[in-house]
Amino acid sequence: MQDFSQLLKHKKLAITEQWITAVAESQRIASTEGLPRSAIRDHIDQVLAALVSVLARDQDNEIADIVKASLRHGKARAAQGFNPAEIAQEYHLLRSLLRQNLWTELMQETTKDAVRAIAMIDEVIDAAISVCFQSYMEERTAELQQIQQQLHLTVQELQRLVQVSQDNVSLLAHELKTPLSAMIGYAELFLRQQRKVSDTTELSYDAIERIIRAGRKLVYLINDALEFSQSDDGQVCVKPVAISIAAVLNDIVETMHLLAEEKGLTLTLEIDQAPASVTTDSLKLQQIVINLVSNAIRYTDTGTITVRSKTLSAESWSISIIDTGIGIASEDQSRIFNPFVRATPPDRLPPAESSGLGLSIVERLVKVLHGNIYLTSQVGIGSTFTLILPMHLQA
Repeated sequence: MQDFSQLLKHKKLAITEQWITAVAESQRIASTEGLPRSAIRDHIDQVLAALVSVLARDQDNEIADIVKASLRHGKARAAQGFNPAEIAQEYHLLRSLLRQNLWTELMQETTKDAVRAIAMIDEVIDAAISVCFQSYMEERTAELQQIQQQLHLTVQELQRLVQVSQDNVSLLAHELKTPLSAMIGYAELFLRQQRKVSDTTELSYDAIERIIRAGRKLVYLINDALEFSQSDDGQVCVKPVAISIAAVLNDIVETMHLLAEEKGLTLTLEIDQAPASVTTDSLKLQQIVINLVSNAIRYTDTGTITVRSKTLSAESWSISIIDTGIGIASEDQSRIFNPFVRATPPDRLPPAESSGLGLSIVERLVKVLHGNIYLTSQVGIGSTFTLILPMHLQA
C-alpha cells in the first residue's frame, strides 16, 4: 500500500488553495463574501496535517491535532457569521477535493487498501465536523448568553426610566391640577359675582367663560393622562361588588341627559333584557359607559343615542352604545383605540374637549373587567360600541 500520508503531505498546499477557491465560489456559502483568502483558509491546514498523521498511523497525535484545529475552526466560523449549513458545506468540499487529488493513486491499490484509505479520510473529516460544530455551538451559546445578559440589563434600565417617567408625569399632573382647579374656581366665583353687578358693567363675561372652558379642558386632559398612565403601569385594581344594572345605567343616562339635550339629541335607555344584577367594579363600569356616551354625544349632530343592555348567557352580558353620528371610516376602526387617535373626517375639526385618550382608557378598563369591546360603524350612519362582560367578576 502506498504511503498516502506522504502523498497528502506533498499535495497539502495545492489542496488547501483548491479548497479556498471552492469555498469562496460556492453559492451555498454566502458568508465568505468580503472575506480575504487568509480568513477563509483559517485552520484548514491543521485539519489536513491531522489527516496526514492518521494516514501515517500516528494515532497518538491525530486526535489531539483534530480537536485543536477543529475547535479553533468552529470558533472562527462563529465569529465570521457562518451558519451550520455553510460549515457542513465547506467540509463536504474538503472531502471531495481529497478524493479527487488522491483518486489516481487510490485506483492503483487493491480494493481493500483503497476502501481503508477512504474510510480513514472520512473518519477524520467526520471527527473534524463533530468537534467543529461543538465549538461553533459553544461560541454561539456564549454569544447568546452575553446578549441575554445585556438585554436583561437594558430591560431593567428601561423599566427604571419608565417608572421615573411615570412618576414624573403623575407628579407634574397633580402639581398642575391644584392651581388650575383653583383658577377655575376663582373664575367661576368672579363670574357669578360680576353678574350680580349692574348690567352696565364693561366686564366681558364671554372672556371669563372662555377662560373657564379652557381650564376645564386642561383638567380633562390631565385626568385622562393620569388614568392612561395608571392603566399602562398596571396600577388599576378592581373591587367587585354586586350592583343593579338598571340603577347604574339610569343614573348615567340621567347625568348625561342635559348634555345630549343641549345638542338636540335624544338619549334613551333600553334595559328590558338586562340582567337584574351583576358582580363587577361599579366605578370602572360607570367610567367606561360615561366615556362612551360622552363620545357618542360629541360626534353626533342629529338623531339619537341609545344605551342598551342584554343578558347573553348565564356567564356574560352586554352593554351597547348606539349613535346616529358621523361614523368611523373602516381604515380608522383598527386604530381608534390607540392613544391620541381621533378619527374625524378631513372636513371636520376634532372636538376641542377631546384628548384622544378616552377610547384607549375605555379599552384598558374593559380588559381590567375581564371583558371585550367591539366596534361596528359606517360613515354618515353611526357607530355601535358593544361591551361583553362577565356576570361575576373575580378580583
